[in-house]
Amino acid sequence: MDCVVSAPSATTTKAVQPLVSPVSSHNEWDPLEEIIVGRLDGATIPSRHPVVACNVPPWMGRLLGLAGGFKYPRVLLERAQDELDQFIDLLRSLDVTVRRPDAVDHRQRFSTPYWSSRGFCTTCPRDSLLVIGDEIIETPMAWPCRYFETHSYRPILKDYFRRGARWTAAPKPQLTDELYKPEFRAPEPGEPMRYILTEFEPVFDAADFVRAGRDLFVTRSNVTNRMGIEWLRRHLGPGYRIHEIESRCRTPMHIDTTFVPLAPGKVLVNAEYIDVDRLPDILNSWDVLVAPEPDPIDEPLLRITSMCGKWLSMNVLMVDEKRVIAERHHTGMLRALEQWGFEPIPSDLLHYAPFGGSFHCATLDIRRRGTLESCFD
Repeated sequence: MDCVVSAPSATTTKAVQPLVSPVSSHNEWDPLEEIIVGRLDGATIPSRHPVVACNVPPWMGRLLGLAGGFKYPRVLLERAQDELDQFIDLLRSLDVTVRRPDAVDHRQRFSTPYWSSRGFCTTCPRDSLLVIGDEIIETPMAWPCRYFETHSYRPILKDYFRRGARWTAAPKPQLTDELYKPEFRAPEPGEPMRYILTEFEPVFDAADFVRAGRDLFVTRSNVTNRMGIEWLRRHLGPGYRIHEIESRCRTPMHIDTTFVPLAPGKVLVNAEYIDVDRLPDILNSWDVLVAPEPDPIDEPLLRITSMCGKWLSMNVLMVDEKRVIAERHHTGMLRALEQWGFEPIPSDLLHYAPFGGSFHCATLDIRRRGTLESCFD
C-alpha cells in the first residue's frame, strides 16, 4: 500500500511555542526572583542512626531524644515558626516569589528491604535539592530518616517540569551497613581527618555544594562521599568544574558555614575550618573575606539544641550582588558585610537552628535573573 501524504492542516503548521523553564539559577548572587522556603509542620527529631549521631553532640542527642523520643519542645517550634513567617514576609516584600513544600507528618514510619525509620522534617530544601541552571536534582542523602524527604516537594517539582524545567533524581541509595564505617568516632584535634561514609555507593547532600557559574565548590563530609562528588561531576559533564574545599571541621556537614561565595570575585570563609593558604588556585584572583567570630548566643535552650554550630552567622542569603539577608543577632557579621561593600538586611532566624540551619539552609533559590557564565576565565 502506498503512503498517502496529506496536506498539513492549519493546526499542525502553527508554530509550537517552546517552554521557558521556571527553574534558572547559576550562582549564589544573581538577582533573586523565586525561591522555595522550608516548612516546620510535622518536624520530628531525626531517628537514631550512627550517621546522625556522628554530627550531633552526645549531650544534645540525649536531650532531644535521639535515644527514643521524637518531639521538639513546643517553645522552639513556636519561636522558629514566628521567625520563619517574618522571613517569608520579608522575601515577598522584596518581590521574591515564595513556594512551600507540602506539610507531612514525619512521625510516620517507612521501610526498605534493609531498614526502617521515621522521617525528620522539610525545613531545609537546600539539602535535598540541587539547582544547576534549568535542572533541579534530587540528591541521594545519607541519613535514612531523609529517604523520602523530596516527596514533600513533588507537587512543586511536577509543576516546574510541566512548565519546562529539567528534573533529575540521582541514584536512590541502599543505605545498608556497608555505607557506614562500624564503630566510627570523629577525629580528635591533631588526628588525621576521617569520615563515617565508605565508598559503597554515591551519596551527597546538595548543601555540600555552592555554585559560581561553571564552577562548583564542594566539601567532602559525613553526608557526602567521593563517589557522590564524582557522580555529580560526570552527570554535569565537561561544561562544569567541581573543586574540593578542604575542611578542618572534625564533624563536617554542609559547606554553607565554611565557604560562601557572595558576589563575583568575593567569597566568605571560615578560618577555623579552612586554611586560606590551601584554597584552590582558581580562587587566587578573588577577595577572600574572613568571617568575624560569631556573636555568642546567651539563650540556654538555643545553645544546647542547635545541630549546626556557632558558624550559622555565615549562613546568609544573597538577594543580589549587594543585598544580603543576615541574622540580626550577629552584629559582627552585619558590620563586616557593610565594610566589604554589601547592604545587609537584618532578619531573625535563630530559633530555626535546631531544625537544621538558617537563611541559606532554609531556602532553595529556583530562579535568579542571569545567565551561565564563567567567573574565572
